[in-house]
Amino acid sequence: MALHEARPGRYYEDFEVGDVYQHPLGRTITEADNTWFTLLTMNTNQNHFNADFAARAPYGKVIVNSGLSVATVLGISVSDMSQNAVMNLGWEEIKLSHPVFVGDTIYAESIVLDRRESRSRPYAGIVTCRTRGLNQDGDEIMSWRRSVMIYRRDAPHDKDYFPVAKTGPLT
Repeated sequence: MALHEARPGRYYEDFEVGDVYQHPLGRTITEADNTWFTLLTMNTNQNHFNADFAARAPYGKVIVNSGLSVATVLGISVSDMSQNAVMNLGWEEIKLSHPVFVGDTIYAESIVLDRRESRSRPYAGIVTCRTRGLNQDGDEIMSWRRSVMIYRRDAPHDKDYFPVAKTGPLT
């Protein structure tokens, strides 16, 4: 029997400039997703939740809240780009290039643009990537540059966090 400890994701040493990651999960945006996100974030623009109002706008239908679209693309990229992050350092050049509608499926891919060791934290490095979101038709819906501080493989911070069962090992 082999015990596989809880450690998903990539470490700083795993990234190479020029590597492209086509992130494995897609996510279809539902009406409920859009309505809840819009309400939770207190966005009062009726183009996101009032079908009658949105029907009179240029696209003629409800547009998915761009905050939800950005958060979804970011979330899709986590498994490859920042699962082992210490923290996000920033986003630049955020571009929303194509509207997202209820029923669209969002995918994402990222390219590593730069990597360097952290000057202030010897247990981490900084990776900069460009991420873009695509819809099911291949339209680029958004893109940005993101810098992330990521643990090195030997960093102690993300190890041994899984609790020991009081009843003993699983058998």
